[in-house]
Amino acid sequence: MSLTTQALTLGADPRSVQEARRWVAAACQEMGRQDLLECAELGVSELVTNALLHADDPIIVRVRGTTDHPRVEVSDGSREPPVVPLQPTEDDLLSTFGRGLSIVAQGSIAWGAAIENGGKVVWFEPATAPQVGAMVDGAVFDMSEETLTLEPGGDLVRVLLAAIPVPTMLGVRQHYNELRREVRLLSLAHSDHYPVAQDLTDVFTSFEQAFPITATHQVDAAHAAGEHSVDLDVLVRPQDGPTFERMSQLLDLADEFCRAERLLALERTPEQAGFQRWFLDEFARQARGEEPRSWQAVDEPPSRSARIVS
Repeated sequence: MSLTTQALTLGADPRSVQEARRWVAAACQEMGRQDLLECAELGVSELVTNALLHADDPIIVRVRGTTDHPRVEVSDGSREPPVVPLQPTEDDLLSTFGRGLSIVAQGSIAWGAAIENGGKVVWFEPATAPQVGAMVDGAVFDMSEETLTLEPGGDLVRVLLAAIPVPTMLGVRQHYNELRREVRLLSLAHSDHYPVAQDLTDVFTSFEQAFPITATHQVDAAHAAGEHSVDLDVLVRPQDGPTFERMSQLLDLADEFCRAERLLALERTPEQAGFQRWFLDEFARQARGEEPRSWQAVDEPPSRSARIVS
């Protein structure tokens, strides 16, 4: 059974550590996993403490995953990667503050971090008991270097997208980042149970090499200026058109997996799905030399049965 819990947003206050402990303990009890209480409380205490000492707002705690594999995540506004932990000692278990990630690693089945444009997420799957001398290695990966910047000239095609709604674009970007993180974590922590996760990760990687980072910059600039829409003017390689089609199909497939609880992220809203299909399909169409179509002029296509084309 997949988990959907309301996120806990914390203030820059030492009492936030105790608040996070109580919140995670309540989540474990609610899902019937009292066996994870000790490691979940220890782990979230460390991550929130680290965020308070070394990171920036906002600090947000989530519990995701399934009742069999619950995952505690702590996100913050700093892109500094976490410090790789040293092997803890018996005495460390008696301490209650600031031991770093060693205790998280010691009390986890798996743990890691994802560095993103807006900050980072450090996560762990709590074990039933901490194990001195059996600390698992973490998986820290940088997801912030999305694409190459393409300069005018050469074999490039200009893509024009008029009147992009900024709030909708930010919403689909957030969903994309969460889905991408989910798939990457599954490929790292549970590749045996989710063999398709590595294949999906490869599609994400190909897409991020094709997608122009200038589009992200233009949307961010419009958002910072308080604008509600933006005209995008970017360059892509014509050979990358099929990559945008594959990503559109992948997102439809991910929605089906989410509905079937085979992926743990949330399904896109109908508005997000319709907009994202048009957005990616426009990149594919214009990469082939076709004329731009506006978002308002395109009827939302029906949800298609997704299949990733090779």
